[in-house]
Amino acid sequence: MEIKKAVELIWNNRKYTTMDPKEAISHLNEEVAESLKALMKGDEDRAKRELEDALSCILIAFKVMDIDIEEAIYKQIKQMKRRHEQLMIIKQDKVELYVDGVLKGGWSIWGNEDIKEAEKIAKEFGCEIQREDSKSN
Repeated sequence: MEIKKAVELIWNNRKYTTMDPKEAISHLNEEVAESLKALMKGDEDRAKRELEDALSCILIAFKVMDIDIEEAIYKQIKQMKRRHEQLMIIKQDKVELYVDGVLKGGWSIWGNEDIKEAEKIAKEFGCEIQREDSKSN
């Protein structure tokens, strides 16, 4: 099924009518919260049903907010791909952070603990690590 047609079918069969973005997103939030609650209680089947309801709610919210679903998907794919273009360069005396090839910041390295902390941060944020120091392990 084509996604735009699916959005129209869900819109035409929705249980509530609203053009208020806050109300539409509130419904979405409620369904997601119910899914999480069910999952935390170990009820995976109910969690899945609530998550399916949340899918309808997000599509309704997209329609209420006049967001083109296909365009939103393409934007998300592009954004997700960009997340992998983060680079941390560990030099002999400093760390530099690059996003999409642009230097965004950095800090000095004073010892091995600073290097370990930089590596931890790189891992946490999904940065590729490149070493340009003579102390490489």
